[in-house]
Amino acid sequence: MGQCMGPCLGQYMPKYENPVVPEGINISEENPLKDFLILAAGLGAAVAVVLFVLSLLAEYFASSISFETEKKLADIAMFSELDAPTPTHSAIETYLSTLAQALAKEQDLPTGMTITLHYSNEDVVNAFATLGGHIFIYQGLIDKLPNENALAMVIAHEIAHIKHRDPIVAMGRGITMMIALALFTGSDSATAQQLLSHIGLVTVLNFNRDQELEADAVALNALQEYYGHVKGAEVLFEVLDEEQHDLEPPEFLSTHPVTQSRIDRIISFREDHDSNGELTPLPNILFKNNK
Repeated sequence: MGQCMGPCLGQYMPKYENPVVPEGINISEENPLKDFLILAAGLGAAVAVVLFVLSLLAEYFASSISFETEKKLADIAMFSELDAPTPTHSAIETYLSTLAQALAKEQDLPTGMTITLHYSNEDVVNAFATLGGHIFIYQGLIDKLPNENALAMVIAHEIAHIKHRDPIVAMGRGITMMIALALFTGSDSATAQQLLSHIGLVTVLNFNRDQELEADAVALNALQEYYGHVKGAEVLFEVLDEEQHDLEPPEFLSTHPVTQSRIDRIISFREDHDSNGELTPLPNILFKNNK
């Protein structure tokens, strides 16, 4: 019985060893800061890609919202924050609205799309288009303009943004980015709730370069049809270009960046269309006893 009749158990017994582990084997020779930066860069790139995709999706779905729905969103805005109009202010708003409707007619807006113009006598160099076809013009900007043609360029430009649904697209993109960042960072939604509660009165809707250039092009065509020329349109950007060198540049420039290329495009349009004519002065009501 001393001899195995088959494979012996001892032949399969594992052999255990206890080798000496070299010191520092679990310590990376790479600088830990380098590893952290690589991980952070990778995470940042991934987040950027996700945000970019979300931005595209937000723009697509926002632009598919009907204008009627957009107007309902605007109805919850805090337009009451503006001062109650005086008789003079109402007269100014009527003049601006009449000019806006004439320029809107030249842009052939989609059926059901309306333009509502609001005037504020605040000394703020600003104008902007927001949800539901609302446009705000401030006295501070009017004071910088030498003629109606430059003012018409402002209004026609903002109408073009509304025609292209740029405000609703910008709003959708902005809210999506903010919510996505809140989820990534784990922050609360207080900021998002605040924005949603003031959704209609967005003064910081950022339009991209292509949207700005397209709005310029549409506005120029509208001015060409309305006045028979676009002389004076470039004055708007020349005035603002001078203003942006001040210590406190106009708010209008935060969403409507002034570049020499935009001025050059207007001048080129004038030359291509032989577009020169008489400038239309601004009515006195814009400057007398309107404070």
